Amino acid sequence: MKLLLDTHTFIWFIMGSPNLSANARALIEDVANEKFLSVASLWEIAIKLSIGKLTLSVPFDVLIPQQLSLNGFELLNIEIDHAAIVATLPFHHRDPFDRLLIAQAMFEKMPIVSIDTVFDAYPVTRLW
Repeated sequence: MKLLLDTHTFIWFIMGSPNLSANARALIEDVANEKFLSVASLWEIAIKLSIGKLTLSVPFDVLIPQQLSLNGFELLNIEIDHAAIVATLPFHHRDPFDRLLIAQAMFEKMPIVSIDTVFDAYPVTRLW
């Protein structure tokens, strides 16, 4: 199964956070699943680092490639089709990064691994 990871899911996974549900961890660790991280999540992480809302023990430009390779995560680029869906989404969710992830999950027909229950207001499958 192809899975799109929400930004917090990726962070919690690589940091070994107890906030990550056992089911989410199992889905990510299952080698049969293809795990995707949106480029939008990288942008969100970089912004959170720059404003002090997130700290990492390893520099961003070292940690991200390391974790992508170590865990077999693939990057999902932002395409015109994704942005076009964002333009049509109702405003159940106001966070621009999450709105893009929702659009990507819709277009790519991938479930999204997220704790965020607001995603349930959209035609996506949320796994947690």
